[in-house]
Amino acid sequence: DEEEEEEEELLGPSPLAVGPGAQRVAVVHPAVKWGPKKSPFTTAELQMAEAVALVDTLQNWTVLDKIIIPTKNPDKKFVFGKGNFQVLTERIKKLPHVTAVFLNVERISSLTKRELEDAWGVKVFDRYTVVLHIFRCNARTKEAKLQIALAEIPLLRSNLKNEVSQLDQQRGGSKYVMGSGETFLETQTRILKEKELKIKNALEKLRRKRSLLRSQRRKREFPIISVMGYTNCGKTTLIKALTGEAGLQPRDQLFATLDITAHAGYLPSNMAVIYVDTIGFLTDLPHNLVESFSATLEEVAYSDLIVHVRDITHPETALQKATVLSVLKNLSLPSHLLDSMVEVHNKVDLIERYKPTEENALAISALHGHGLEELKEELEKKILTATGRKILTVNVNLEGPQLSWLYKEATVQEVEVMPEDGTAMVKVIIGNSAFGRYRNLFPNSKIF
Repeated sequence: DEEEEEEEELLGPSPLAVGPGAQRVAVVHPAVKWGPKKSPFTTAELQMAEAVALVDTLQNWTVLDKIIIPTKNPDKKFVFGKGNFQVLTERIKKLPHVTAVFLNVERISSLTKRELEDAWGVKVFDRYTVVLHIFRCNARTKEAKLQIALAEIPLLRSNLKNEVSQLDQQRGGSKYVMGSGETFLETQTRILKEKELKIKNALEKLRRKRSLLRSQRRKREFPIISVMGYTNCGKTTLIKALTGEAGLQPRDQLFATLDITAHAGYLPSNMAVIYVDTIGFLTDLPHNLVESFSATLEEVAYSDLIVHVRDITHPETALQKATVLSVLKNLSLPSHLLDSMVEVHNKVDLIERYKPTEENALAISALHGHGLEELKEELEKKILTATGRKILTVNVNLEGPQLSWLYKEATVQEVEVMPEDGTAMVKVIIGNSAFGRYRNLFPNSKIF
């Protein structure tokens, strides 16, 4: 009960929560035209489109205006040069009933946030705040909620420093809290540090529990296929198509999947596999956010195969691929997993006569089922290689326990009974360890 109370406290209302109400938003994209901050892989228009897609994901949030304004250095206090800042301020102030500005940069300092809010008279959000809010709205499990609480800690720290410097300017008096010998900043920093440790401990407990479930899955020897990709590329739709799981409801929005979910399916040979649906990736997803979800992503390291799903119709599909591959490299995955990865080009129904340009990529439409049989065959081939499974035919004595043993420990595909000598030819898919046990138990069995 005490543990539950503590967890409730950790998952209580966040001081950073944007709140459930409606927001009427001006989306402002600082377009870096030159210098090291300019992204060579994209355009300001496409970055704006993604920012708008993030806002559209949120219920009751409306985009009032889309404003692209050039800047040399988006890191300075007011983000834009003096003239552009003035033009922008006038445009924002003229917007009817505007309640917030979404500045499409990864993170702004709490000082910049305060200065901009004072100048514009409305709330200002950066990508970190907006993505975190989307996460908060979509989190279903305790683990996802704890990971969001962990991702909030750096923001709370930065807000605290800003708050303290403001208080010091206002009062100029004693910095110490009620004779405790600790300053207000030290007290609050300590409280945040304690909260961070409690969240990490709670996540560690859940990680150990998942590790136990994983070892149970290992015992049963189900191969695991992790399905990954840029957010909204069609991962959940593909898993639904591969498993026929009616309960899966894919949503056309960014970050619809936050928690790792596992779904059982069958490959052409009738081999049972588990498909793991993972959180989507995003360009410029703040580092702390990725780190706080690394516990969820660690599941990928234990899979037998990775399927990388790409929305091939997206104008930035090449940049999205680079983003996913860069996150996967940072997860320190075993090299064999990265080398054997299956690349899937999804949504080809929207392109006339599509042919993949990348070698070995498979063209599919998860929604319409196009190319799924070829994909399943490719997955089976790779899973057999990755797991050391064999497809064999064995001759069994029908009076002995061999056949029931094979049904229990392997995947029986075909049984051809030969009544004249009381035997059967049995075609099976069998893992290395089960095959070793079979040979020890039934040394006289003929294997073809």
